[in-house]
Amino acid sequence: MLLLTIETVPGREIGENLGLVTGSVVTSKHFGKDFMAGMKTLVGGEIKGYTEMLEDARRIALERLQAQAAALGADAIVGLRLTSSSVMQSAAEVTAYGTAVKLR
Repeated sequence: MLLLTIETVPGREIGENLGLVTGSVVTSKHFGKDFMAGMKTLVGGEIKGYTEMLEDARRIALERLQAQAAALGADAIVGLRLTSSSVMQSAAEVTAYGTAVKLR
């Protein structure tokens, strides 16, 4: 499945717009890791546990996005965007969305 942040597929023609597709996940860290991350804020630097959490969340959101597009028979997703937001303390939502298309 082609994933593109642009609105077209270079060298290909979009034959059919299948509509908006989304993939979303809300995730949090284990309490022990969250506590250690809080301690890290005292000294500064990257909080690797949260970096890993968001990387995993992006991967899951993209997998769900692609599964939804595949169920529609899509060849590609154009206009791909990713968003994230804090749902509550120590929990984040990552959403991937775009337009599923069939190519000629």
